[in-house]
Amino acid sequence: MTAFAVVELVVADMAKSLAFYARLGLTAPAGSETESHVEVELPGGLKLALDAEEMIKSIDPHWTPPTGGHRIALAFRCDDPADVDRAYADLTGSGYSGQAEPFDAFWQQRYATVLDPDGNPVDLFAPLG
Repeated sequence: MTAFAVVELVVADMAKSLAFYARLGLTAPAGSETESHVEVELPGGLKLALDAEEMIKSIDPHWTPPTGGHRIALAFRCDDPADVDRAYADLTGSGYSGQAEPFDAFWQQRYATVLDPDGNPVDLFAPLG
């Protein structure tokens, strides 16, 4: 029997990635910035694992970063539509790239997308109304 337990991201710079995800409420253990593998507990029992590129290359010497687009996207639910705007402004104001400014989507959510330090899209959303 198997159980889905972890989402893994391969990151170029652990400290930059941890700083980005900390702004979204994910807290890594103290001192994790210098580690090659970090696990962050998520609500519901899942974990987000961040693995440094160097560690992945030590396991698979033929590994190369993907090119031409992303292979994973993460999404964070915000408390309300105004919180989507606030989170987007906080992240882009801190130097992270915005991919889609906040908008009211036809699927009845306030939605925005920022890019993490490795270029992975991170969606911010909240139900409208």
